[in-house]
Amino acid sequence: QVQLVESGGGLVQAGGSLRLSCAASGRTFSLYAMGWFRRAPGKEREFVATISSNGGSRDYADSVLGRYTISRDNNLKTMYLNMNRLKPEDAGVYYCAQVASMMTGPTRGPNNYVYWGQGTQVTVSS
Repeated sequence: QVQLVESGGGLVQAGGSLRLSCAASGRTFSLYAMGWFRRAPGKEREFVATISSNGGSRDYADSVLGRYTISRDNNLKTMYLNMNRLKPEDAGVYYCAQVASMMTGPTRGPNNYVYWGQGTQVTVSS
């Protein structure tokens, strides 16, 4: 059984930074691409960032490009999201996710992900 546990969310002022972590268990972490998604109040879930299984390829939503960095440590079975220059519109629940099959490349499509964490709340005050 795959488990994904996010941590690191919290309240931060606009312009500040946060680092989210996603700890994985249950299957060989290094075989699967991973992603971050978020859901703001009253909005649909949206793609944030994705990383290939070996960490060599990454993709970002335009809204976070240049401010966020996705990374992973396959030895620790953990994925990270460094978020800088945060804006109020970045607020929401952030979810980490793992692809369904042995898909190694980064992917934006939520339908490619089958395992999801419980989410961690990010609040950005203006």
